[in-house]
Amino acid sequence: MTDHLAVTRAAAERLAALVPGGAHTYAKGPDQYPVTAPGVLRSGRGCRVWDLDDNEYIEYGMGLRSVGLGHAHPEVVEAVRRSLELGTNFTRPAVVELECAERLLSLVPGADMVKFTKDGSSATTAAVKLARAHTGRDLVGICVDHPFFSYDDWFIGTTTMDGGIPPAASELTIGFNYNDLPSVRDMFDRFPDRIAVVMLEGVRAEAPEQGFLEGLRELCTRHGTVLVFDEMIAGFRYDIAGAQGLYEVRPDLSTWGKALANGFSVSALCGSRDLMRLGSRERDGDDVFLLSTTHGAEVCALAAAIATMEIYQREPVVEHLHRQGARLADGLRKVAARHGVGDHVSPLGFPCNLVFTAADREGNPSQAFRTLLLQELVDRGVLAPSLVVSYSHGDADIDRTLDAFDGALAVYARALDGGIDQFLRGRPSRVVMDHRPIGVHAALGGSIEPERRAGDR
Repeated sequence: MTDHLAVTRAAAERLAALVPGGAHTYAKGPDQYPVTAPGVLRSGRGCRVWDLDDNEYIEYGMGLRSVGLGHAHPEVVEAVRRSLELGTNFTRPAVVELECAERLLSLVPGADMVKFTKDGSSATTAAVKLARAHTGRDLVGICVDHPFFSYDDWFIGTTTMDGGIPPAASELTIGFNYNDLPSVRDMFDRFPDRIAVVMLEGVRAEAPEQGFLEGLRELCTRHGTVLVFDEMIAGFRYDIAGAQGLYEVRPDLSTWGKALANGFSVSALCGSRDLMRLGSRERDGDDVFLLSTTHGAEVCALAAAIATMEIYQREPVVEHLHRQGARLADGLRKVAARHGVGDHVSPLGFPCNLVFTAADREGNPSQAFRTLLLQELVDRGVLAPSLVVSYSHGDADIDRTLDAFDGALAVYARALDGGIDQFLRGRPSRVVMDHRPIGVHAALGGSIEPERRAGDR
């Protein structure tokens, strides 16, 4: 029998021998997928991708949520093509840096200044540094219900992927729970005059309860603590202006990325002038070394960001994401119910940012059953580590995806009844990391169920 992944599989094996983990982001690694999934992709257009053997897939997740418009969007590609003829990096700032800064700041409520960089982890760490310099304090308060903030020591040291990080680095990170103002008050009470920054995603799988973000804003103001919204996912997906635009609560700093440039490498730190100027060198005492990177303002990436923002402002991109996500979620619920697995497989989160559950016979989350579902979807031409849609996912794509789920869940139901071993080909996928019971647990005075995380910044 012909191996329909022969060329793709060989390339993936060569990549794994050269790149630790077989990918440059752990969430893209081979251990996150069934062995039948394509290990290397050749190209993408719209919501479809092709591997090296010319197998075609409808893709979800879209570059870990970074490709909001669709792969190779013609207008973004053309903007980048034009920029390449002008040069890519100079010894002084390029005018595109001004144009991109003006465009982004026009969308971010209350922000006065911005600094661009290449990834979200650098932006969130820069926010922590500014907050510590501004307050003269050392502790970082994070929302423990949100999966990932940075690959830097202050955050990643609180996870099981903490090799090479001294314990002292993560001991300065404490935490609170989402939609739980008493846990925030408790954090401030336990560490008076020590918390420099409170960081969270303003919205993720669940909406903020009435008064939560407002109360968080009031507590940070009262205690002189810098409030940071991580808008990496919410920005340009939940709302063009992120959670702060959607819920009209203004943080002091916010970090942006993911869909900002439709997959090109641009992230940003935005905030008030008083805070951002600490890295400006305008005054004596401005001593924060703030996001000074050779490629931080690469011309073609900023051109992609400008083109992307123009499209979001001109066209109903965000509305489309919510509408198509809702259509997909509703369809999945119906298909799962028809196969009697509605208690085992179901969509979770906002329509614009869906994931799905995969449970075993006892109803417990299961990597093996998740892998089986991914395997069966891949067999039917759908690559879906999540159900994150893009502007390019049309009705026909959603319908075909639901047909794939129909076939996949028929197998899933048989595996629940007869055992998974006869259906799963190869080993189950793995989680990248869990949250360690350090720092955050001490602050909250109790046990928190570890949330499984896949670093994708």
